[in-house]
Amino acid sequence: MNVLLLAAGLLVAAFVGYNIGGATTGPAFGPAVGAGVVGNIIAAAFMSVCFLLGALTVGPAVVETLAQDLIRNPAVFTLRTSAAVLFVIGSALLLGNYAGVPASTSMTAVGAISALGLATGTLDWSVLRAIAVWWLVAPIAGFWVAGVVGRYFYPQLEEWLALEDRTRDRPLVSVRASGFVPRLRLGSSADRREMAGSLSVIAIGCVTAYASGTSNIANAIAPLYATGVIAFTPLALLGSAAVAIGAFTIARRTLETLGSDITKLPLTAAIVVAVISAGLVVFLSWLGIPASFVVIATTSIVGLGWGRATRTTTRPTATDGEGPDPVDGDPDSVTATPELFDPTTTARVLLMQNVVPVVATVGAFVLFRFGPLFEF
Repeated sequence: MNVLLLAAGLLVAAFVGYNIGGATTGPAFGPAVGAGVVGNIIAAAFMSVCFLLGALTVGPAVVETLAQDLIRNPAVFTLRTSAAVLFVIGSALLLGNYAGVPASTSMTAVGAISALGLATGTLDWSVLRAIAVWWLVAPIAGFWVAGVVGRYFYPQLEEWLALEDRTRDRPLVSVRASGFVPRLRLGSSADRREMAGSLSVIAIGCVTAYASGTSNIANAIAPLYATGVIAFTPLALLGSAAVAIGAFTIARRTLETLGSDITKLPLTAAIVVAVISAGLVVFLSWLGIPASFVVIATTSIVGLGWGRATRTTTRPTATDGEGPDPVDGDPDSVTATPELFDPTTTARVLLMQNVVPVVATVGAFVLFRFGPLFEF
């Protein structure tokens, strides 16, 4: 065993995990941060712990898919090729993080590993087709479910939850650092129902972060695990630690993009987005599919913003000479609500989420098909 190649592989795996932390913290806790429930530091802490739990419990199933099933002959995963695959994945994800857009780690990783299989003639097309089908179905489902909720049910949910949309000088939930064990401190200005809703946003974000760990840990360690040199648990701990570092550092830009730039999310909207995206990701992870986590979350946010922007409301009828007059004498005439998401930012997010996986796939294929250091 080449110790230098092993060290390089571990370093690159940590590099991928670092970028995963930057890419996936935004979709998990962007709604909570954008709604003023928690700050970036608390979001990163919750992300780190829940990601680790997901990686150690359900994560092995998705690792097996990428390390054993997608490539018919796992022998092509040498230390050299594994390090190269991980380097391509990490570099592509870094491109998305630099642009402030949470690129899909699963699409990027599957693209790079599939390029290796294609270059070596060992790609299992049936497994790739099954993954691709779910990648198409899940984001569309997230968009339309969120859109329907935003268009037809959002006012009722807002009334039922009774969560006040307010601008806060500090997050509603913060950490009290006194003593050896940090404790959550709840804002004194919030009533009981608003606090319950805020804690629900955090809880759902934790579930989403857990689901991210079940799926995305494979993107950081599957190529190295396929070599058989290191067991799963040490690799999972390494990958999760790197994710935590990314969550505390470069995730700030994606938190801003997903929580503020695309749509101004009040607490009710944050709960809707988190429930939909977490549910779909957990379902895909249960099936063993490397879920396109950030795409599902992003399309859910866009769908909710679109649904709310196109929602129609009834104008009040003037009965005493005050208030707006009905249009054309029709007291039931309607008008669309203002647009609540930024189309420019949305287009940039969707574009980069497709560009990054393409860059990884094409780059990996060229490297393994024509690179002088790789002969199969």
